[in-house]
Amino acid sequence: MTSQIIPVIMCGGAGTRLWPASRESMPKQFIAMFSERSTFQETALRVVGNALFGKPIVVTSTDFRFVVADQLQEIGVEADIVLEPFRRDSGLAVAVATVLGLRRSPDAILLILASDHAIKGVEAFHTACADALPAAQAGNIVTFGVVPYEPATGYGYLKPGLPFGDGPVRKLDKFAEKPTREMAEQYIADGYLWNSGNFLFRADTMLGELGRFQPELAVAAEGAVDAAIKDLDFVRLAKAPFESAPKISIDYAVMEKTDRSAVLAVDFGWSDLGSWEAIWANAAQDGAGNALSGRCEVVNVKNAIVHSDESILTTVIGLEEVVVIASADAVLVAPRGITSEIKVLVEKLKAAGRTEATEHRRIYRPWGYYETLNLGGRHQVKRILVKPGQQLSLQRHFHRSEHWVVVHGTGQITIGDEIQMLHENQSTYIPAGAVHRLANPGRIPLELIEVQVGSYLGEDDIVRLEDAYNRVD
Repeated sequence: MTSQIIPVIMCGGAGTRLWPASRESMPKQFIAMFSERSTFQETALRVVGNALFGKPIVVTSTDFRFVVADQLQEIGVEADIVLEPFRRDSGLAVAVATVLGLRRSPDAILLILASDHAIKGVEAFHTACADALPAAQAGNIVTFGVVPYEPATGYGYLKPGLPFGDGPVRKLDKFAEKPTREMAEQYIADGYLWNSGNFLFRADTMLGELGRFQPELAVAAEGAVDAAIKDLDFVRLAKAPFESAPKISIDYAVMEKTDRSAVLAVDFGWSDLGSWEAIWANAAQDGAGNALSGRCEVVNVKNAIVHSDESILTTVIGLEEVVVIASADAVLVAPRGITSEIKVLVEKLKAAGRTEATEHRRIYRPWGYYETLNLGGRHQVKRILVKPGQQLSLQRHFHRSEHWVVVHGTGQITIGDEIQMLHENQSTYIPAGAVHRLANPGRIPLELIEVQVGSYLGEDDIVRLEDAYNRVD
């Protein structure tokens, strides 16, 4: 039986608890706030360059496909990127990964990993995977249970049972939901572990348990994979069978019902980074206990977390244990321990029709990205970046004109039958109704400022002459 593990990185979540830095259009797993790389990139790097692991499978939303591809390319990691047509919770995602693992090898071993968790001890993580492997090969579903250091109320708990032979893996006696503080203190006294949500299993074992407890998931996963199509570097799961599956987490679908569950106690510096408090605890801090990131300055501030993006200088004076998160279009100021109230705030913003609740100003495309700088009743200003060798689709707008100014690199501009090359500090004008295209023939990124003038009608104003997903709008 093979000993190589197939890592499965799950990264389809929205991460609203870390708003406004994390939003549905760009959730927390893809944002590098207090480190050089995103947690998704760190998760991928954790399972490459080690003979224990095979080529990863990344399961993500179709909305995040270009971000996933770009971030993997940045760190030089190859993976099978699988696109969910819409969200169906973790049960179906694990089922799909299980089917794909079996297609790769009939004796495949899968390691389910959340993309938004932090693990400080990488070597200890590798050791834990190796320790869990024999029990997984024997047909058990091994969950990594984190040794708790405080009575946290934000995690589920696991009660270990009798050991399997002489190894460190034990039978899993009980799953416990998120407790009150008093109950959490009792759990710790009784030797319970935090449920990390990461687990290891033989693919045929998981498929068998899905068939026992959630056959609809197994059937839907098989159908979605069977009818999947290859699109560029992605595997697009079929919509119809995917949509037929129930929305259910893998914990409820299998983990809390199976008699094959096991647990390995681990202590490798794990955090789910699910709150600003957790971000603060895991970030580098100055002598006053402040975690600072981006363009910010503080005076007489203690035990705070302050993050500011590149577009704004954020200053804080005379506060303690606060969260201050500043972006170009939204600012959050709150007590550092704030958790559930952020979700309430985001829902309130959604109900009010505030796009800031879910969307960042920067939107990624296969050719690069665009970022809205200013939006008025009859104008919009964008910053556009086109990667070397990439181009936008050929398109036409009937109700607005566009002005382009190149600020970096070289652009090849098509307007009607005319093609021109624009360099830094040169500009052009695209009248309403003109067929046009933007391309970057150079070896460095092309950056330009676009000013749209006229009635901004979005989709109704575009005639797409080529692939829809390549356009700017």
